[in-house]
Amino acid sequence: MSLEMNNQFGQIDIATEVISSISGGAAAECYGIVGMASKNQLKDGITEILRKENFSKGVVVRQDEEGIHIDMYVIVSYGTKISEVAHNVQQRVRYTLQQTAGIQVDSINIFVHGVRVMGI
Repeated sequence: MSLEMNNQFGQIDIATEVISSISGGAAAECYGIVGMASKNQLKDGITEILRKENFSKGVVVRQDEEGIHIDMYVIVSYGTKISEVAHNVQQRVRYTLQQTAGIQVDSINIFVHGVRVMGI
């Protein structure tokens, strides 16, 4: 699936995997984020931290008639205020997508899959 954008020069198609990778990279740079978690690992009760090349597995991009919606699955650092970390991730992802791809996101939903002590 891809997002289609039109401008005065023509049409641009951006794959959702690209948006997922950009979003995951932006989120991983935020203070308080240990890493991204896979969206499919909750059934086992085990949450692994995804490596940089797999960030897109922790992000779901949806497009409907209302706009673009992003769901992100993260692991936060112990001792941080989860609501502040989530808010910072939302702001950074929204800003990064706007600056790098010119994409306006309508909603960014953060799902915290775990809390980890840094260094473990």
